[in-house]
Amino acid sequence: MAAKLGNLMAERNIELVYGGGKIGLMGIIADTLLAKGGSVTGVIPDFLKVKEVYHDKINQLIVVQSMHERKKMMAELSDAFVVLPGGYGTLEELSEVISWIQLGLISAPIGILNVDGFFDHLFLQLDVMVEEGFFDATSRELLIQSSDPAVLLEMLNERLAHAPSEKRNLKRS
Repeated sequence: MAAKLGNLMAERNIELVYGGGKIGLMGIIADTLLAKGGSVTGVIPDFLKVKEVYHDKINQLIVVQSMHERKKMMAELSDAFVVLPGGYGTLEELSEVISWIQLGLISAPIGILNVDGFFDHLFLQLDVMVEEGFFDATSRELLIQSSDPAVLLEMLNERLAHAPSEKRNLKRS
């Protein structure tokens, strides 16, 4: 699915802004985009660059001092966010982006690529949080999901079509 998403992004001239690594699902997307002539920007904190987990073939690598600066820079460079299956780092970044959107610090749609139901339990928990009054249904609707990368990209473009004029077309993700 990561390679399929990368191919679709390349076909649609969608730039990738990501954490700058050469491994994992994001590394697969970066490699796929690069193989198709796509544009890839990585943002990595210096301590991870030293550990040599950075992707040395991407178009641009921005080195920052901290994880917080990394997330801030990626948010500033991105028009939308796509979340793929992952671990604690994925959950942490997703939570921070949702919080920033709720606080009005950024405005960008968030798409969840729900491969093989990976995020089903997360969505069930979010529904419980709405039922228990921890946030409202509008906040729950900040996250869109699909198991199909093409559908997810279309849903993100639809959200962007209703965004302020400077974010009308999906250019980066």
